[in-house]
Amino acid sequence: MSTAITVIRPKRLFHLSDLRELWNYRELLYFLSWRDLKVRYKQTVLGVLWSILQPLITMVVFSFFFGKLAGMPSDGVPYPIFVYTGLLFWQFFSDALNETSGSLVANKAIVSKVYFPRLLLPISGVITKFVDFLISASILVVLMIYYGYAPNLSGLAILPLLLVLTFMAAIGLGLLLSAVNVKYRDVRYALPFFIQLLLFVTPVIYPASIAGSYSKLLALNPMMGVIQSARAALLGTTPINWTLILTSFIASVVLLVIGLIYFKKTERYFADII
Repeated sequence: MSTAITVIRPKRLFHLSDLRELWNYRELLYFLSWRDLKVRYKQTVLGVLWSILQPLITMVVFSFFFGKLAGMPSDGVPYPIFVYTGLLFWQFFSDALNETSGSLVANKAIVSKVYFPRLLLPISGVITKFVDFLISASILVVLMIYYGYAPNLSGLAILPLLLVLTFMAAIGLGLLLSAVNVKYRDVRYALPFFIQLLLFVTPVIYPASIAGSYSKLLALNPMMGVIQSARAALLGTTPINWTLILTSFIASVVLLVIGLIYFKKTERYFADII
């Protein structure tokens, strides 16, 4: 009597059925995200306060060296609130990128033994960092109250769009790096240096206006449009530049498509070489 054998093989390209499969495994996505949150703060003294302390301390250091000593312009708003608004979105992007790039290797025990949509691992990494973003945002609310800034409703309305752009950019680049990291473990050594360099070509510690003629080139970085638009919406530093938002959207989509294509193309080899 012959026994039927079912072979589960990932597709080479992203398909609409992948979205349906992700939805079917949504409970696993929830448990992966919840597990990562619990593991991160296990046996810590301050717990979730680390999500607040990291950008807060960075803001204080940047405010002293760049705001006070270097006299960095801040579009007419107090430098602490100016830099913290940029840090809030930048921290979300950079932390999510770090998390997603190592997500497959960190979970190699289940990747090599159990079938599930591998896309869940990078996505869960971004979700856990989004939780950190929400916690860190409480400090921005305190700073805005302290400095007397009240965003208008139209400004708040574009924040979900900016978060979506940040998510797309992080998951797109994260998918690419996580797939590369399976075969070449150099990624975990090179990524911190890459993120450090990327910080200086993103208007986190300075306004985009000082870039001059290079601003159009810097606009190819999707986080430039996100951070610049967040400041315009929340602090009223400049009018909201919809062209810049569109540029960030296109750049984020390109990153997402490239990441998905490479991830799906190499997914079938993950269990063999991880």
